Amino acid sequence: MLLGCIGDDFTGSSDLANTLAKGGMRVTQFSGVPSGPAESGVEAGIVALKSRTIPPAEAVALSLAALDWLVDQGCRQFLFKYCSTFDSTPDGNIGPVIDALMERLGTDRTIVCPAFPATGRSIYQGHLFVGDRLLSESGMEHHPLTPMTDADLRRWLAPQTKQGVGHVAATTVFQGGLAILDAIAAEVTADRPVVVVDAIRDADLMAIGAAAKDLRLLTGGSGIALGLPDNFRAENLLASEPSTWTGSDGPAAILSGSCSTMTRTQVARYAETSPALEIVPERVMAGEQSPDGAVSWALEQTGGVPLLYSSADPEAVKAAQRRFGRDQLAARLEEFFAETARQLCAAGVTRLVVAGGETSGAVVEGLGLSALSIGPEIAPGVPAVKASDRPLWLTLKSGNFGDADFFQTALGVLKGEHHDG
Repeated sequence: MLLGCIGDDFTGSSDLANTLAKGGMRVTQFSGVPSGPAESGVEAGIVALKSRTIPPAEAVALSLAALDWLVDQGCRQFLFKYCSTFDSTPDGNIGPVIDALMERLGTDRTIVCPAFPATGRSIYQGHLFVGDRLLSESGMEHHPLTPMTDADLRRWLAPQTKQGVGHVAATTVFQGGLAILDAIAAEVTADRPVVVVDAIRDADLMAIGAAAKDLRLLTGGSGIALGLPDNFRAENLLASEPSTWTGSDGPAAILSGSCSTMTRTQVARYAETSPALEIVPERVMAGEQSPDGAVSWALEQTGGVPLLYSSADPEAVKAAQRRFGRDQLAARLEEFFAETARQLCAAGVTRLVVAGGETSGAVVEGLGLSALSIGPEIAPGVPAVKASDRPLWLTLKSGNFGDADFFQTALGVLKGEHHDG
């Protein structure tokens, strides 16, 4: 294994896997820290954790366990992957994990770059943008778990890390890899070793990738990996034949637990022509809606692939959190979707489209999926994946990714239909 990656959620990990696979690497995504060695032939291994919103100490412990396993697999370079909207709070978990990984690896510098221009995420003057809006004005300020109220990554990261936070400006990035390396070195000398790097174009990410050739640790969104396969390819370390992919035309279902603006648009579009059942938090907490009932409803549908969704608007989510408690409500809904997925698969479903990072993590853990192979891209940042140990094809989608027709497109790709993205 050449590149060892640690993802702080499951959808983000498959997003990274998609980027690396498109770059020509043989990629396997592992669900949690594996108990044994990886199969031979894996060039990039991604340990997907559910650590984004757990207590910082727990996130650090999980991340270090993942790092130790990846070191044992012989990885030469390491990447800590978090969301391209930098989902975190003043306590973490991004900063504490970065500090711990740097210490364990014995490295005195790393970069911070969640940019992903293909999905509208860019960094300029240290500020993160979503499209033409500052992150703090993009809707992410209403996130129920990690409300992002400041777009300045330096300011947002500073209270999370014990180290100084530096910056490499876009004007330097435009000059290429050597200029970026010199600027990082200058920040380290100034005692700012955790360095935010601007990027507004894919070309910037390629230049950053070239500059990162000899960095022991990188951190960022999946875009930071764009230039990494070429580094390994230049040393003739990559296999010449890509992995193969075949889909399935078996029974399917869609599970959506994301409350993002785009997912709510996707739910509304899909429900116009196909069966859809809303999972209402208050009814779940009262025991009036259960996985048994939801699965029975889904299996009775003959007018199309059923959608089960809990994707309320932000104000409704906040009201439910105030009533039941944020963590208690989140845990109950995650278990609801995990059990629903278990029952659907037991009933013969072989294609699952899952929307929402926390929901995807709950489903993968609930199904006990140990490893996923990476298939074709459905939308920027979203690949099709296949379970390594059973006939199950999945899509794990972060909330804001994809267009309005994503659900229908994903079902087709999982079936094996060609899609141009």
